[in-house]
Amino acid sequence: MTDATATIPTSPTPSPRKFDIVAFLERYGVLLFLIALIVLFATQNPRFISLRNISNILTEVSIYGIIAVGMTCVILTGGVDLSVGSLLAFSALCAGAAVMALGGAFPMSWLVALLVACAVGTAAGYLQGKTVTLLNVPPFIVTLGGMTIWRGATLILNDGGPISGFDEGLRWWGRGDVLGVPVPVLVFLLVSVLGYITLRYTRYGRSIYAVGGNPEAARLSGLNVKRILVSVYVLVGLLAGLSGFLLAARLGSAEAVAGVSYELRVIAAVVIGGTSLFGGLGGVGGTIIGSLLLGVLLNGLVMLNISAYYQQVVIGVIIVIAVAFDTYAKSRRGAKH
Repeated sequence: MTDATATIPTSPTPSPRKFDIVAFLERYGVLLFLIALIVLFATQNPRFISLRNISNILTEVSIYGIIAVGMTCVILTGGVDLSVGSLLAFSALCAGAAVMALGGAFPMSWLVALLVACAVGTAAGYLQGKTVTLLNVPPFIVTLGGMTIWRGATLILNDGGPISGFDEGLRWWGRGDVLGVPVPVLVFLLVSVLGYITLRYTRYGRSIYAVGGNPEAARLSGLNVKRILVSVYVLVGLLAGLSGFLLAARLGSAEAVAGVSYELRVIAAVVIGGTSLFGGLGGVGGTIIGSLLLGVLLNGLVMLNISAYYQQVVIGVIIVIAVAFDTYAKSRRGAKH
């Protein structure tokens, strides 16, 4: 006679997952740090959260944030571009020279300036990308040379002086607004959305991740690795030209000293935002947060009357910490697998 009350075997209760602080910080650390900075600076100076100051922060962030979107693609492939600050200045000065050569103030002068700035940036990016792929020279060396070359060309173009006298139509792109939102912020938003969609939902975006993750495997799977590498330098060059146009419009002049140390800001924004310098990991969403964090930090330090000398130290320290954390997180992921 069988026992009607025989026990039914039960599956073991799964043990609760331990909280992974490293994974949590990888995902949310930058955003939490940004919120903490906003709270800190707002408590120290109430003017920090005024509409005028917020507008200033967003406009300043937009100029280098646009380039940072392109730099995200470059770093995702395992490369880097140190020339973007110099290229911004060179593109802007070329645009200013073209406008002045056509008579200064005339209808659609902004379109001429925009096309020239973007064309110069694109051509320079293509030249650097081709140098990297054809001569097999490390991107660090190529763009380090480019940083000096484009800055020197900027100084030669107008003997180190600025080009000014732009009309109101051109200046509107740097100083105007649409429904209270500064034009550079709208351009940054548009570039960010396009960059996010491209990387996340297109074949080209997946190809960039594949090249950064394993170039040889990408080549064996049929991807044209050299073409993809050239394209990301073309993209960041184009966006450097666009930012040069917006900065010249905002200042009302194209200046040879524009964009100095912008390469540091751009790379910092991308790395702080979680894009790995080893390539293959990261995205535009993190870059946007990294750009905002950098803008909030620099603006807050100014409002607290902290010397500009210390600002560079702070940015440098943050970059080192971000890269060190990225290295640790990568080794930890490798150990798990």
